[in-house]
Amino acid sequence: MNCQGIAAGFVSLLDTFSFDKYNLIYECILEDVCLIHDHDTHAESIRLPMVALRGMVIYPETVVHFDAGREKSVASLNQALEGDSRLFVVAQKNAAVDDPKIQDLYPVGTIVKIKQIVRMPDGILRVLVEGISRAALVGMYDMGSMGTAEVFSLKEKNGFAGNEIKAFVRMVKHQFERLAHEKNEFSAELRQSVQGENDPGRLADLIASNVFEDIRDKQAALECTSVFERLHKVSEVMEDEIDITHLERDIQKRVHERIERNNREYYLREQMHVIEDELGEADEDIDNYNSKLNKSAISGEARERTEKEIKRLTRVGNNTPESAVLQSYIEYMLELPWGKYDPDEFSIQRARNVLENDHFGLDEVKKRILEFLAVRSIKKDAKGPILCLVGAPGVGKTSIARSVARALKRKFCQVSLGGVHDEAEIRGHRRTYVAAMPGRVISAIKQAGTMNPVFLFDEIDKMASDMRGDPAAAMLEVLDPEQNSAYRDHYLEAPFDLSGVFFITTANNADAIPKPLYDRMEVIEVPSYTLEEKVQIAKKHLWKKQLEENGLNGKMLRITDKAIAEVIDGYTREAGVRTLERKLGAICRKAVVERLDTAEEERKLVTVKPEMLKEYLGARRFSHASQEQGMEVGVVNGLAWTSVGGEVMPIEVSVLPGDGKLILTGSLGDVMKESAEIAWSYVRSKMEHDGITEDFRKKHDLHVHVPEGATPKDGPSAGIALACAIYSAVTGVKARQDIAMTGEISLRGKALPIGGVKEKLLAAYRAGIKLALVPNENEKDLETIPEEVKNAMSIRTISDAMEAFAAVLPENKTTAVVKAVV
Repeated sequence: MNCQGIAAGFVSLLDTFSFDKYNLIYECILEDVCLIHDHDTHAESIRLPMVALRGMVIYPETVVHFDAGREKSVASLNQALEGDSRLFVVAQKNAAVDDPKIQDLYPVGTIVKIKQIVRMPDGILRVLVEGISRAALVGMYDMGSMGTAEVFSLKEKNGFAGNEIKAFVRMVKHQFERLAHEKNEFSAELRQSVQGENDPGRLADLIASNVFEDIRDKQAALECTSVFERLHKVSEVMEDEIDITHLERDIQKRVHERIERNNREYYLREQMHVIEDELGEADEDIDNYNSKLNKSAISGEARERTEKEIKRLTRVGNNTPESAVLQSYIEYMLELPWGKYDPDEFSIQRARNVLENDHFGLDEVKKRILEFLAVRSIKKDAKGPILCLVGAPGVGKTSIARSVARALKRKFCQVSLGGVHDEAEIRGHRRTYVAAMPGRVISAIKQAGTMNPVFLFDEIDKMASDMRGDPAAAMLEVLDPEQNSAYRDHYLEAPFDLSGVFFITTANNADAIPKPLYDRMEVIEVPSYTLEEKVQIAKKHLWKKQLEENGLNGKMLRITDKAIAEVIDGYTREAGVRTLERKLGAICRKAVVERLDTAEEERKLVTVKPEMLKEYLGARRFSHASQEQGMEVGVVNGLAWTSVGGEVMPIEVSVLPGDGKLILTGSLGDVMKESAEIAWSYVRSKMEHDGITEDFRKKHDLHVHVPEGATPKDGPSAGIALACAIYSAVTGVKARQDIAMTGEISLRGKALPIGGVKEKLLAAYRAGIKLALVPNENEKDLETIPEEVKNAMSIRTISDAMEAFAAVLPENKTTAVVKAVV
């Protein structure tokens, strides 16, 4: 029986398997004895561990490796290693089947011997095996976690007569050489192996394993026990491969001819363009570009660059990839507002009215801006500094910039720099890059449609830098009046005049602005709002805005001044008014729901009062109870300044048994840690004066903690507060909780000046502090404190820490204290 008959015989036996209680999955009986015997010698079946292969076939007398990762495959490998290392491998018909049954496997596989197993980092086993002989699969058993196969070893039949085998082998080798010459894909080692192999069976297997690509062809070669038919199959497949290679070569030739034809068409089209130019029949797009260029105010190098690119486009034509790039550039250059300026209609009275109508309070800021605008209106070519508005979030920096644009009757454009870390975001990309585009500055100018808009760079302190460049360095050219008259964007490759642009920047923290950039700007600090200012802002601006956004009007919903004040005091704790606006919006939305739930004839005007806020906004979030609860040992209120405004920062100190260590917690920075050490050194210098010996320090640890441990804190301004808290903890004297303080401390206990006084005092005012202590040298800063704040709490200046001790620790009586502590 031939190899096709063998395969057909196995397929016909698929219906003969049965199941029994011993998990025998399948068993078939070979009816064709020629598969299992060689002439008069009958083979006996054997049981071996089995591994199903995906997408590969292993031939006898070949050494190959495969990867095994399935649980049954690993178990079979382990079982084989425990025995004589023999294994039965057979290919799956469908590689996607994870747990193949016997009907999912080909009927013939290979008995192999395991040579080596290596465990890969991902847990997969890489197995090196050597093929021994072909074998027919007649039974498959499920042994729990592993598979076992019952197989019969298949003997090869020669099928050749006389010198026929030599002729056939020589023909097959010649075919392989032709195929190797045509494809040029086989290694020299493989070619030598094929030419040196004289055994016809091994020759057929060697060529099949390296030439056959289809798993079905490889399996068919494995199933052929007749050497004659296997060599014949190999010969047929190689002849097909040679024909396919010739066909591929013909296809490549036709593709090449088509490319040559396209190049010829391009050449002819270029000749047509030249003829059109000679006859005066130029392209309409080119005419349109030239017309726009003649009408444009573009001049100098920019005009020369545009003319040059239009000429290039004429030569290139419209059907090339480069033409699209050139057209985009030409159109962008012609769409820029060259020579277009908004007329200056500055009026000092108009500017004052606009600022007053748009913003409540901020008197010092308005004064500075009016002075700045007045000078620029008189001296048209003034190259003054750039305005930089610095303040906490929500205090109105961006809206001030919009008001400046309204006052000057200029266009307004805005670019947010928060998170920008690529220099190309500012300067643009060079046109050598795919999808290149101009930077944000030029794009905003184009959108504004004028050469002199009011241009706002928002969050200039939030820029970052990485390997793609430093955008802060690119901003130097934009904001420097000496350079920006010939600003060069990488995309334009020509100078663009930015000297007429009114640049304004905003920042939350001036310290985060790079120094070279900071030096080019005039900084105006926008302070936090007081309670009364917030009430007026809410009445005049925020409440009306929220009514309109939520579909209401003053005849449907109102709110009293006391209710607004209660919202500010009990539901917000901020320097600006953004949270306040959100709370007012929440009240409006709640009112809309209540209005829709009420019958139309019963609807009436609703006035929100303080006692109704719990229903609209829930329980009060903030209270002043912590500052009014009396006195406590080792707890003092410091004042801190952050990028979002001032904050009241409680400092806690505890004395514990130990060996004199100073423990600092609360995410403190290096400077603040040094302040704590200086404060502890100062208190130690006063301990003996208060009757506490050095022996006390050696037997106790001091733990200093600043709450909200996840928030980083740094700076020297908590020195006086740290000294008061440590002194209170060491002496056992209770500290007042309605006092807050700020100031750096020296080793001699001097109160040194600090910054951010106004923001810190406004924070103390919002928190309900009754007395604030600041260094003597900061007395000059108290002039900017609103009268409302001065009337609501006392502000006292101190020269050293002892004055702070006297204010914060009113019950400090040395003798009694010493006895209590000891």
